Amino acid sequence: MFTGIIQAVGSIRHVSSEEDAVRIHIDPGKLDLTDVAIGDSIAVDGACLTVTAFEEGCFTVDVSGETLDCTHGLDIPGNRVNLEKALRFSDRLDGHLVNGHVEGIGEVVQFVQTGDRCLLAIKPPSQLFKYIIPKGSITVDGVSLTVNRVTSGQVEINLIPHTLANTTFKQFKPGKKVNLETDMIAKYVAHLLDQAQGRQV
Repeated sequence: MFTGIIQAVGSIRHVSSEEDAVRIHIDPGKLDLTDVAIGDSIAVDGACLTVTAFEEGCFTVDVSGETLDCTHGLDIPGNRVNLEKALRFSDRLDGHLVNGHVEGIGEVVQFVQTGDRCLLAIKPPSQLFKYIIPKGSITVDGVSLTVNRVTSGQVEINLIPHTLANTTFKQFKPGKKVNLETDMIAKYVAHLLDQAQGRQV
C-alpha cells in the first residue's frame, strides 16, 4: 500500500531479459534504501514492484509481461521514474490510499503553465471514467492528485509548484503516456452498485 506522495525521482538504468520476466535495474536517486530489504515493495511510476536485489547502487525488480502490457515506461532505459516506498502503519497518510496496481495508460492532452500553476489534462481509457469524479483522487505515474474537472473526454488537474519540483511531471508534454490508478473506494462503490442493479433486473 502507498500514499501517492513521491519520495524521490530515480531512473531506469538497465533492462535485461530473464526466463519469465524482464529484470529492471533502477537508480534510486535520493531515495533512502537503508531500510529496504529484498522482498520489499517500491512503487515505480505507480506500479508496485518487488525488490529482488541491490546491485551497483541500484535496486532491481523483475517485471512480468502482463505488468509491462498495462503500464508505460518501466522498460525504457534512461526513463525518469517517480519512487515511493511502501506505507507503514505508523506513517502519516498525506495523499490517499494507493494500491500500486496500474489500471490503464492515459495520455497527456494538455500541459499549460500559467505563473506558478499548471493545468494538466489527461485522456484516460474509457473504462476508467466511471471511477473518476471532480474533487476525487487519482494516481498519475504514482502521484496522488485531486481531480479538478471531468469532461466527456478528459480529466483536468491543477498542479502546484511543489508537485512539479518533486516529480517527473515537469517533463510532461502533450502525447506523453502516463500510468493511471483510480480511487479504490470509488471502485468498490461502483462494484456494489453494479451488483445491486444486477439483482434488481
